[in-house]
Amino acid sequence: MITRVTGQTQMRAAQRNLQDNMAQLSKLQEQASTLKGINRSSDDPTAAASALAVRAEQAATGQYSRNADDGDNWLTTIDSALSATSDIMNRVLQLTVQGSNGAVSATAKESIAVELEGLKAELLTQANTTYVGRSVFAGNSDAGAAFQDDGLGGYSYTGGAGTVERRISADTTVQVDADGATIFGGSAGASVFDLLDKVVASLRDTSGAEPSIGSHLTDIDTRMSTMTSQWATTGARQTQIERAQETLLSKTGALETQRIGLEDVDLTQIVLELQLQQVSYQSALAVTAKVLQPTLMDFLR
Repeated sequence: MITRVTGQTQMRAAQRNLQDNMAQLSKLQEQASTLKGINRSSDDPTAAASALAVRAEQAATGQYSRNADDGDNWLTTIDSALSATSDIMNRVLQLTVQGSNGAVSATAKESIAVELEGLKAELLTQANTTYVGRSVFAGNSDAGAAFQDDGLGGYSYTGGAGTVERRISADTTVQVDADGATIFGGSAGASVFDLLDKVVASLRDTSGAEPSIGSHLTDIDTRMSTMTSQWATTGARQTQIERAQETLLSKTGALETQRIGLEDVDLTQIVLELQLQQVSYQSALAVTAKVLQPTLMDFLR
């Protein structure tokens, strides 16, 4: 059977072929200008869905990384405060031991008492250490200070009962604050500040009404042991966060590699394909011009 091919059939086929070539050329030009293999979901629905999933995971990983960085800054601030606190308490212990020596004169005891008062002020500063306006020892409270003078000669803990946590993965959170009530003492009359006031009172006592200076050494040792224990706990949390930061950094790189593989194009390859498509389009134009030449009927219409 011989199929009849008319001039109109040839023109329609030629037009269709030219449009296909032009569409492919336009697509390659867009990819070359954007360096993206997927500019709309219709380009490759499967790859587009995978790319969206990767981007969602990248967004989550980015948030976890920011959480870990913020948590690390909290714990670094706490570590610095506890380091200074440890130095202060060591000095407090030394001075208390000196003051408990019966051979120390009243003038020397007064000098020790004055220095202890200065150390108490430094301890209060460390206990009220803040990070971006939040007290690192006040739990989930937004109060600017964890300890305040209660106006009755003592210091009260003003922190909240909850903790501050940062999520570093889909199923892991890390506490990034420290328990100020445990470290410095939150009960009325039982804080480290009250303890130093008692030592100072014993140093200045001349009537024998106050406990002996040496009797406070056990309490100082107990408080220092608690501080050291809490400091070690803080260090363990910071180590956990630092490991999470390394894992998240590695994951960020892997996800970016996946995204590039799904979305981006090789510029060299796309330029080569673009040149080949341009040659193909020019060839199609030339062939069409040769095949569809005007006839007498075109002029008689």
